[in-house]
Order: sequence, then C-alpha cells, then structure tokens
Amino acid sequence: MRARALVVGESLVDVVRTAAGEESEHPGGSPLNVAYGLGRLEHEVSLLTRLGDDERGRLLRGHLAAGAVSLVPGAVDELPTSVARAVLDEQGRASYDFDLQWRLAPAQLPAELDVVHTGSIGAAVDPGAGQALELLRSWRGRATTSYDPNVRPAFLGTPQQALVRVESFVDAADVVKASDEDLAWLCPGEDVVEVARRWQRRGPALVVVTRGGDGAVAVAGAGAMRVPAPPTEVVDTVGAGDAFTSGLLHALAEHDLLGPAGARGLRALRLDALEDVLRTAVRAASITCSRAGANPPTRAELAAG
Repeated sequence: MRARALVVGESLVDVVRTAAGEESEHPGGSPLNVAYGLGRLEHEVSLLTRLGDDERGRLLRGHLAAGAVSLVPGAVDELPTSVARAVLDEQGRASYDFDLQWRLAPAQLPAELDVVHTGSIGAAVDPGAGQALELLRSWRGRATTSYDPNVRPAFLGTPQQALVRVESFVDAADVVKASDEDLAWLCPGEDVVEVARRWQRRGPALVVVTRGGDGAVAVAGAGAMRVPAPPTEVVDTVGAGDAFTSGLLHALAEHDLLGPAGARGLRALRLDALEDVLRTAVRAASITCSRAGANPPTRAELAAG
C-alpha cells in the first residue's frame, strides 16, 4: 500500500561536530526526517512545517524535493531557518543544542490521508505544539494518528510537567513510538514496558519502545512483543529513531493497517504480524546507523534487508 501521509513538525539544519572536531551541516529535525524516510519508502508525503527563506532553508527544500516530499504551502517565512547543533561522542551518540523558531501558518491540507504523524520539538514548543495537537485530534478517526515524543528536555520543563503534555498527545494517537531514554526521563524508575502498557490502555492501538542496540518492544491489544536489533557496525545514531518511525509506518501500510479501512485491523493486530512490523522498523533504523547522518533506507534497501 502506498500511504498518503501528513507529517507535522519542525525542520532544521543539524550542525554536526564529531569527536575529532570535524564539522558539517545536514538537513534535520525529527518530523522532517520521518517525512523524508517515508518519501524514500515511496509513500505520498506532505510536510507541514516552517523554514526560512535563506540558504539553510534552500538546503532543506532541496533535500525534501530529493525525497519526493511536498511542502504544505505557507511553510517558508521571513524568520531564519532553525538550527540544531549536534556533538557526537566517540561511540557516535549525539547530544543537541537548538536555535529554534516554531509556528505553523494557516494551511490548506489534503482532503484525504491515511496517516498523520507529529512529535519531537514540534509537539513541545508553542504555539506550534498546540496547533499540532489540535490537528492530531481533528484527524483521529479519519486517518491513523501517530506520535513520537522524541524528548528534548531543554524545551519541556520538569519531567512531571512534560508528562502532562506528552500524554495529551498519547491520548490523541493510534500509534505511539518512544525510546527507552524518553521514558527514563519522563517516568524515572519505571519499567518501560509497564509505561507502554499504561499508555496503550489510554487509547492507542500500538505503543512501541525502541531500546537502541537491544532492539524494540511493542504493546498492542494482543500482548507484548520484543525483537532484537540486527548486528550493525554503527557509524552514528543520528536519525535512527526517525528511520524507525518511518519504517514502522511503512510496515503498517504494507499490512494494510493505516487509515479508516485499517483501523479495525490495527486494533486487532496479531502478534505474528506485530513481530514482522517491528523487524521492519528495527531494520530501517539499523541501516541508518550503518552510515553517516540521517540517511534512511530506500524501499529497495529495506526490502533487501
């Protein structure tokens, strides 16, 4: 199935400094990465975002065009394009600092969609975050709604304050993907599977938790499923979680589990199908980890394993 997807959230440029002191600039932002990943997997993708009419904004527009992602009209404004400065440690893990402008202009959206995804800073910083939440709520029942908190503590206040906002998005989502690091910050001391179970009982059909080199675990109505990560020679982890998300939504589309027609099947997802979905998403993340930057797989690369 070729899904019709709308992704809502920030677009920015990652200024990446390696442990050796080398610096480079790459397109980034979790929602942008998810949109680009879905485009490379040959889905029909629109991105509702904002970026500046400047050199970095032109870099982002060229990148999105190369991934067959359409910008929703009104995305470009007079403010500078947002920047994330990422510092990589010797294991390729990234820590971030942000210079962000985030708001959404009024936009004419597609009339029909199969999936609406949001998350990260775009679901944390107002006024754009409030707009994203209302949009997710408005599409629920008409499309599969998807959310990834992708926690950035600098924007969220205390974990207790952040959890209130995060769970408002969880309540509006059919599919939730989070990392074990997200849950450790939001719910310190709690078992991540128990948090996933609690969130799943709030309304999502599926809650997935990524666990880095340990793969992923998911909770659905039929129960919990764990899958390992394949052996991977890691170059860096930039964009790995976003590649997982686009791989997850792609796999759900392949099983005809997106959109109103797939809603009942998503609620009744069997464990064998869930295992296949998770293995596809983990494979997408591992391919991204095997090369520099947020460089998710194409459909052919993902199919080849």
